[in-house]
Amino acid sequence: MSGGDERALLWLAAIDPATAHARATTLLERGDDILALRIAGLACKELGRLEEGLALLYRALDLATGRETAATTPAEEWPVFADDAWAGDTRPDPYAAAKVRMNLVGLLTARGDLTAALAHAEEAETVLRGEEADRLAANKACALARAGRVAEARDVAERALAGLRKGNDRAALNGLLNNIGLARAMRGDFAGAEEALAEAVAVGEAAGLRHQTAMAKGNLAFAVSRRGDVPRALRLYAEAEPLLAGERLAQCRLDQAETLIVAGLPREARPLLDAALDAARAHGYRCDLADALLLRAHAELADGDAGRAAETAGQARDAFAAQERLGWIPLAEQVLIKARWESGERSEALLGGAVAAAGLLGDGGWAGPAAETKIIAARVAMALGRPSAELLAEVHDTGGSAAVRIAGRHATALERAERGDVAGAVDAVREGLEAAARHAEAFGALDLRARAAGLAGELAALGLGLARSAAELLALEERRRAIARPARLRPPADPERAGALAALRALSAAHTCDAAGGGVPSVLAADLADLEAKVSAHTRRRPGGPPGTHAPEPAEIAAALADRALVELVAVDGELHAVTVADGRIRRHRLGGVDAVARETGLIRYALGRLAGADDDAALTAVTESAERLDLLLRAAVPSGAGDRDLVIAPTGPLHGLPWAVLPSLAGRPFTVVPSAAAWLRARADRPSGGRTVLVAGPGLAHAEREITALLDAHPGALVLDGPDARAEPVRDALDGAALAHIAAHGEFREGNALFSRLRLADGPLTVHDLDALAAPPRVVVLSACDIGRCDEGDAAVGMAGVLLALGAGTVIASVVPVRDAAAPEFMSAFHAGLAAGLPPSRALAAVPRPPGVAGFLCFGSG
Repeated sequence: MSGGDERALLWLAAIDPATAHARATTLLERGDDILALRIAGLACKELGRLEEGLALLYRALDLATGRETAATTPAEEWPVFADDAWAGDTRPDPYAAAKVRMNLVGLLTARGDLTAALAHAEEAETVLRGEEADRLAANKACALARAGRVAEARDVAERALAGLRKGNDRAALNGLLNNIGLARAMRGDFAGAEEALAEAVAVGEAAGLRHQTAMAKGNLAFAVSRRGDVPRALRLYAEAEPLLAGERLAQCRLDQAETLIVAGLPREARPLLDAALDAARAHGYRCDLADALLLRAHAELADGDAGRAAETAGQARDAFAAQERLGWIPLAEQVLIKARWESGERSEALLGGAVAAAGLLGDGGWAGPAAETKIIAARVAMALGRPSAELLAEVHDTGGSAAVRIAGRHATALERAERGDVAGAVDAVREGLEAAARHAEAFGALDLRARAAGLAGELAALGLGLARSAAELLALEERRRAIARPARLRPPADPERAGALAALRALSAAHTCDAAGGGVPSVLAADLADLEAKVSAHTRRRPGGPPGTHAPEPAEIAAALADRALVELVAVDGELHAVTVADGRIRRHRLGGVDAVARETGLIRYALGRLAGADDDAALTAVTESAERLDLLLRAAVPSGAGDRDLVIAPTGPLHGLPWAVLPSLAGRPFTVVPSAAAWLRARADRPSGGRTVLVAGPGLAHAEREITALLDAHPGALVLDGPDARAEPVRDALDGAALAHIAAHGEFREGNALFSRLRLADGPLTVHDLDALAAPPRVVVLSACDIGRCDEGDAAVGMAGVLLALGAGTVIASVVPVRDAAAPEFMSAFHAGLAAGLPPSRALAAVPRPPGVAGFLCFGSG
């Protein structure tokens, strides 16, 4: 065959491996041919038939060398082709043999035979020249990187780059740029990695290399994920995955799993890892198998299962050793060290192991893992009363991940605090919180942002414990809370996500109808879960907004409060503290154990849940007694001399779910509940005047129509949506730009997935996800429904009320416990009469008596 025929077939193997394999097989039906065997072997690798591909390449090497080589697949399993004169000359051809060896490098690397792969590369290097030598360099660089020799991989690839840029082999150039990008990313050079991988994408697109372009996009996703831009990485993975197959698909899923772990979603990463492990085992991708085991160990550790993580990391270490991938063994050792640390070990043996592992990781070019391991070593040293400053000397300057930068500042703060430099320790905490804030700003999805904030949880707790004054405690707590909540949520339009939400609504409505009828469900729970996963995936790909404003300073908060008083609750080392601001004075109060407060809150919530269904003297007594105990604890937080002034309450932890109105000292007192003082300041921002009033009655709620009809007395010109008109999209559209909205409907809070909390409407649920299509939420939103005021994700306050405030609503009235339907119409009528008379929402709510069936309604936001 001519050189043009060879280039055409190699090109075809890159862009369409199935067709390339078919054509090569057709040629081989006429007899063995080195080029046809090479093309078929390369195509088999991409199609997930690795052993078949290796058998074909070893047969090609037999032909090229004129002798039998030690093929790793039994001869009886090789393809059998007719033998005729077309088979060509079987005399030794060293150049053809070197090209076969070049191809073997890639397949042997995938199988985990790194020693054999590099041996073939070294033998071929003595023969190949020009473009073929550069192609070989691309394959060798991949083998070196998979062996853990990352610096060598980068050097080999970059030496060949100029030659391939001048040549005509776009597929080889694409592959080389991929290897350069990956090597740079592994060494922490994220800007250089993105540059190389963006060029790889451009080269692939210009040349029509769909398969390799997709691979380059997946690798670019890997690099930007390591830099911290998870939403962009998820968008790139979504573009790449449909065009990948075989080993490339398995590798893409491994990289996606790593991204999900970084995003705080280890449980979602584990199914991807299991699928990748199954694929690697089925197709013989032993290199990917070892990588997947290492990632699964990381996922298990992030999911709190240190024991299983240690076991899996040991399996990964053994797999790396068996494949002679010596450069990767320290990465498995690092997980073992992290697992021992997370399990509570603080021993001389762990200190020595961590120091040794950090050295090996640094020598191997793994800067981020080396820094992380040094931090563990430093913290073990501190626990043992040993010096740690030397271990921390360079950690904070690393260009590693946000987690490593935050952990570095944490360890520095600990070391400074230990030697009495409290001011320096607090400065280190602030620096770490700023790093966490920059990391969180990349996320447009509220749940991911909340998880990103979790990276700084331990650091923030240290800072709160070190705070030397009430003002410093308030400033640190506001900085901590600001990380988890954007200054203003304004997501871009996404038609695919909107379509998935509409489909989810239709299926949910059918599922509810089936359940109500008592028949066999026509909608499978798995179908609902798949649609929810699709909505979540689209949401998580959203980019973050512009950098938010800094958390407000205590003086700014004090000035804005005027004649109100702020009570911000803070958990410090298991104890509940309150910072109060009134008349410009900032005070700190110690209130008692967080566990005791959580226990009383749980009792109140449980008892009110029972009272929503029926009168229950025992439950009523439980509410009364627990509320009195809590009130005694929390009353100390109300500033002396505050009188009956309005309160702004910023709860923490379980207190976000407390029905505050049951506390005797708050009976009849105006107050509003907010995620933070900063959220209260934003909720008070000026909004356009005017706008309609919207009243909505959902289906299946016995007293909804009576409730809405009664409200017409206070709002005679209101737009009423009930019966078949109370559909999700018309209701959402009516809310946009309204001044006041009231929805009476069945509500459901989704524990653990608060963004799917819902109000039941005529055509299915209106979820929290639906609300972010609002350009201008109502200034006041009243949600007359069970539980819909609850939130998740800790102090991020992710839930329907919290999202409405983040979108720009001023005030939300909602219940944090079940509601007795029959009590709602009279209660809401009295509340709206107060609004119509000109009272602010918090005062209108405080003026209405609270029977137990409506005790959970709170005023959130500006008040």
